[in-house]
Amino acid sequence: MSLRIFNTLTKREEEFKPIEDRKVKMYVCGVTVYDDIHMGHARSIIVFDMIARYLRFQGYDVTHLTNFTDVDDKIINRAAEKGMEPLALSKMYIDRYFRDIDSLGVERADDYPKASENIDGIIAMIQKIIDHGYGYRSEDGSVYFSVDKVKEYGRLTGQKLEDMQAGARVEVNELKRNPYDFALWKSAKPGEIAWDSPWGKGRPGWHIECSAMCTEYLGTTIDIHGGGNDLIFPHHENEILQSEAANCKPLANYWVHNGMLQVEGAKMAKSLKNFFAVKDVLAKHTKEEVRFYILSAHYRGPQVYSEAALEEAAASLKRMHNTYHELVDASANASGSEDAAEIVDTFRKRFVESMDQDFNTRAAISEAFDLVREINRLLAAGALSKKGAGSVLVALAEMDSVFGILPPAAGASEDRSGEIVDILIEVRNELRKRKQYDLADKIRDRLKEKGVELQDTVEGVKWKRTGN
Repeated sequence: MSLRIFNTLTKREEEFKPIEDRKVKMYVCGVTVYDDIHMGHARSIIVFDMIARYLRFQGYDVTHLTNFTDVDDKIINRAAEKGMEPLALSKMYIDRYFRDIDSLGVERADDYPKASENIDGIIAMIQKIIDHGYGYRSEDGSVYFSVDKVKEYGRLTGQKLEDMQAGARVEVNELKRNPYDFALWKSAKPGEIAWDSPWGKGRPGWHIECSAMCTEYLGTTIDIHGGGNDLIFPHHENEILQSEAANCKPLANYWVHNGMLQVEGAKMAKSLKNFFAVKDVLAKHTKEEVRFYILSAHYRGPQVYSEAALEEAAASLKRMHNTYHELVDASANASGSEDAAEIVDTFRKRFVESMDQDFNTRAAISEAFDLVREINRLLAAGALSKKGAGSVLVALAEMDSVFGILPPAAGASEDRSGEIVDILIEVRNELRKRKQYDLADKIRDRLKEKGVELQDTVEGVKWKRTGN
């Protein structure tokens, strides 16, 4: 079975076929940095962290970019309230963003381009759009995209422009030729932050920054473009129009969108004042509990947020952690004969099958709990062997490389770490005998990440600490 992804563009699950063999280029729309991130942001950040991790787990070379919108109306207004320069305000919240995602155990993207640092590329793309007949300058020096020039408007939403216009309430702007035209470049108001351009002083529109930075950093067509499903319209719809008008190529082959985190039936949002800041939630819950809660639901559907839901998730995760602690102890002290090979192999197979079905973390976590129940039965009966405990620990570590929900170094004290390495080497040797070289290599690679280097010699496997 191969990885299948639900593509918002085609409205169906499709087999994932990257443009370049075993390489993935993924661009995820980030946050507008005028405040601290909340749990709604955290859901999207953790979802795409999981997706990048799973693609790497499957052997893909992933280049993952997430942008910052660091100049726009909200930032300008908030900076004025605080008596700060807009870019100083956005830098402050970018620093706090990294504090929060690090606290959530999120693996950082490969790059975080900012709108303010890519003005030349944005201006160049706008000029191409104008040259290709899709953009026009208004009387005040703003530049707009002309939706009337587009034949296929609404590919992500599945709605035609004429249907959206019928009965719609759109802000009146006499500078636009069509109410649905959108700004590529906004002329500067007195006192606002601005840059020089061929059309006068101004700043980028919201949509154009992502099109320009995606092209600049990843190329004209990428594999995956992602974000929350609240971005499908108008942001991602307009990104497609801009990018194709400038580059004459599709922007992305797969469009992936996570569902919204909801509070009492409404989307969690700062504008609704129903949000919970990540830093406040992490004052009560561990990062593992937060990640487990978010990944226990399928990423595409809505997820209801409440303290009760988080507490329930924490209680469930504790059961898994308890078994994990017992396994660490069993890997050094167990006296049974059961190597749990069949149980572990079944788990690995079903874990991958679940994740290959559109990153179904809910089903994959269910499989992990099935494994835990089986192992608890063996532990209670004293039947599990040291090698069996080590094999289960390796399987759980493989899962955790994607989910990040197990406690770091849980129960593994330094004085017994050498025994655990020896057990893992035994498991690796057994896997090599069975010609399961990919799993054997994962043990070697994971140990290397933890500062233990294996050396295959004529006398057998030797290991040393590298101090990482």
